[in-house]
Amino acid sequence: MIRATASLLLSAALPVALAACSTTSGYPSLGQRDIERIGGSATPVAAEQTPEEPALPPANTDLVTRLDGLVAAAQETDAQFREQQGSAERAVAGAAGAAVTSDSWATAQIALAALESRRGATVAPLAELDTLYAEARDAAPLELSPSAEAIERARAQVSDIVARQDSVIAGLAARLRS
Repeated sequence: MIRATASLLLSAALPVALAACSTTSGYPSLGQRDIERIGGSATPVAAEQTPEEPALPPANTDLVTRLDGLVAAAQETDAQFREQQGSAERAVAGAAGAAVTSDSWATAQIALAALESRRGATVAPLAELDTLYAEARDAAPLELSPSAEAIERARAQVSDIVARQDSVIAGLAARLRS
């Protein structure tokens, strides 16, 4: 009984609710109005001459010294990486086709982890260079300052080192998996 009453009320209320959603055709046209057809007759105003901004000062010697130190630190860790690279390559070659549970595979994994650790030590100067670059760009956001250019050059050097190390590690890891 209750279901029948609810069904009857629902069927009676549904058309009324849908009628409330109906639209009328009294909306304005979307065509162009007369006021929108009027053309302007004003003459353009000459642009103001903006004064030249003074040139940004060159990178200071403290910054250059710091950048040189960060690049040198990255190069030093890269030299350590290269020293360990040979033994890692030999370990990976020795583990070729070995089972995951074998001693040679574990030795190759340890050698690969040592390379990744050296890579991490190389990434630390890159992270500091990224921070310096962000600060330099915040100080002069509209144009590349000499400080930002110097930081960018140092970042490029360290980034190249990290990219080469990434390539070596990826190659050795791929050889170890297969």
